[in-house]
Amino acid sequence: MFKQSGCRVTYRLGGPMTPPKAEALLQTLKTRFEANMMRHPNLSWVEVERRLKSHPGKLKALFEMEQTGGEPDVIDHDAKTGEFIFCDCSPESPKGRRSLCYDQAALEARKANKPLGSAMGLAAAMGIELLTEAQYRALQQLGSFDTKTSSWLKTPEPIRKLGGALFGDRRYDHVFVYHNGAESYYAARGFRGLLRV
Repeated sequence: MFKQSGCRVTYRLGGPMTPPKAEALLQTLKTRFEANMMRHPNLSWVEVERRLKSHPGKLKALFEMEQTGGEPDVIDHDAKTGEFIFCDCSPESPKGRRSLCYDQAALEARKANKPLGSAMGLAAAMGIELLTEAQYRALQQLGSFDTKTSSWLKTPEPIRKLGGALFGDRRYDHVFVYHNGAESYYAARGFRGLLRV
């Protein structure tokens, strides 16, 4: 997935969205949607599928979420815009997105033992956004996530300017949000993405 050249990292994602890939992904998403109705009560898969088929670029982003272990599912619906909100709902932070520092600036600032990329960089390449603290806490109302791992969170600029970045996890049946230096990275820390379709 990653190719490093100096401090710059390029992301090799899943290639073009072919019709067979799209159909397989839609079936996976439908199965997950129907098995987890508590995440989206009163929503219809027919409406979600119609929206997905009319936004192929978004379907590609969902494919990347799925391929990196995110298990994306609908967690909300914006009645004003008609958008469905997808989020990574894997029990633990997605396996294909771990061992990343927070952003490109942190990656370039690190002098030794650089990770292969950054959470913000990979999210941008995938076409998704990191969850904010509020979005992460809302997700945790729908289940128990990150009980053994942690996930980078979109960090407010005043914190980031001072060198820090936020992450969240769930321990002792409580959701914790804490901080690290943005240059840090861990095998058990990835990030969860959000996508509006």
